[in-house]
Amino acid sequence: MDKKPYIVGICGGSASGKTFLLNQLLKQLPLGQVTIISQDNYYKKQEDQVKDEEGLINFDHPDSINMDELYQDIYLLIQNKGFSRWEYTFNNPEAVPRLLRFEPAPIIIVEGLFIYYRSEISRLIDLKLFIDTEEHIRLSRRLKRDHTERGYSVESILRDYEKYVAPMFYRYVAPLKSQCDMIIPNNRHMYKALQVLVNHLAKILEKKP
Repeated sequence: MDKKPYIVGICGGSASGKTFLLNQLLKQLPLGQVTIISQDNYYKKQEDQVKDEEGLINFDHPDSINMDELYQDIYLLIQNKGFSRWEYTFNNPEAVPRLLRFEPAPIIIVEGLFIYYRSEISRLIDLKLFIDTEEHIRLSRRLKRDHTERGYSVESILRDYEKYVAPMFYRYVAPLKSQCDMIIPNNRHMYKALQVLVNHLAKILEKKP
């Protein structure tokens, strides 16, 4: 039996459906058999971020993420070691971050915009997924999510999307779609692709100790 965890990567543009896919996988796979690492929890502190000429931070650039720490933590799980990390609260002053605990599991899912951009992280991933969603749908979902869940103004969401989100996606994320093993369209739903993925991961778990 293979003791090395099976590592799945989930990538896609902002509001493409990555979190929805993660939640569905957690519901349909056996409890305790999956550990999820989100790139969001590796954003650098605001004081360590580079600001542009307007004093704004480009949170959609790979340099806004501490990719070295992300790599190190994935590697800890490969070595069957757990770790703790503070939750990222998207600069919401009303949110109280939780100390999250990550334990080794047969399946490790790594989610984020730039997980394929850094080659040392990409090489660790056994199955690369890309959620492909049309831009106008991603923008609509991002508007609803960031305004309702994160408290951002509509004006700031649209400004950031035009200035950072869309250009960075086409520069750093979209070109890596061709390297992925499975592309999941999510303009309406992804239930058929989800079932194929769940069946595949269930078979992987059968081979694990």
